[in-house]
Amino acid sequence: MSDFRKVLSEMRRPSILMRAARLGLSDYNRNRWLKRLAPGETTPERILPRLLSAEEALEETRQRGDASYSIAQHIEVLIALLAEARLLRRAPVA
Repeated sequence: MSDFRKVLSEMRRPSILMRAARLGLSDYNRNRWLKRLAPGETTPERILPRLLSAEEALEETRQRGDASYSIAQHIEVLIALLAEARLLRRAPVA
């Protein structure tokens, strides 16, 4: 769990992307969004690695200036990443 926290705390993205993601948290519908972003996964521990991988790929595409980059998709993945990280923090520690 602390590995995810460390990765998220060290993540450096443009402030406008992160601001948009934070604003979108209130619209996050876990069931609907995860069908697209992490099909078949149900726990934050299994979802977060998939979301981190997707976000890293989007960030690389953004930094390359690739025409296939989708800011909407990047924000969507960031919203899910932030929301799932919050769920992980709330989970009881065994």
